[in-house]
Amino acid sequence: MEHFAAFAARLFGVALVALSIFVSIETVARKLFNFSFEGADELGGYVLAVGSSLAFVVALVDRAHIRIDVLHARFPKRLQAVMDWLSIVSIAGLGLFILYVGRIVIVDTLAYGSTAPTPWATPLIWPQAAWYAALCLFALASIYMAVRATVHVINGRLDQVTAEFHPKGAIEELQEEMEDLGRR
Repeated sequence: MEHFAAFAARLFGVALVALSIFVSIETVARKLFNFSFEGADELGGYVLAVGSSLAFVVALVDRAHIRIDVLHARFPKRLQAVMDWLSIVSIAGLGLFILYVGRIVIVDTLAYGSTAPTPWATPLIWPQAAWYAALCLFALASIYMAVRATVHVINGRLDQVTAEFHPKGAIEELQEEMEDLGRR
């Protein structure tokens, strides 16, 4: 799972760099040659839609989703584990809901044969299919993690739930940054 998250993060990074280069070329072409590709904003929207959906997976695997954990550390270990389990199950529920709503968008796009209202007139099913695929990856990853946490709870391994699914604290984030700095 961590390898996939790293791949998704790199893929999004490459897409953003490529988009930046395209926007730069577009800007120079407009300024110097009075020519425009007329699609940098459209392409940027597609990159951000797919990339942000991939970022959901990266945040899930890295335990980087925002949770208010002011009280979390003060609770008894059992309650912490239950809260961690509830959070991952809730994220899985959100993943399923997003799939449901995304499917409605895809079905409507196909039914109407929608195209982008831009000079490129891109059939919207193409970028929306990539966006929906990324949302499917998030849903699958969150369901896998929720099942994993539930198995730990059923088997009474609450310490394992806490170890795998608790929110990162400031000390843990600092340790990761120091390790990353050491690798560089």
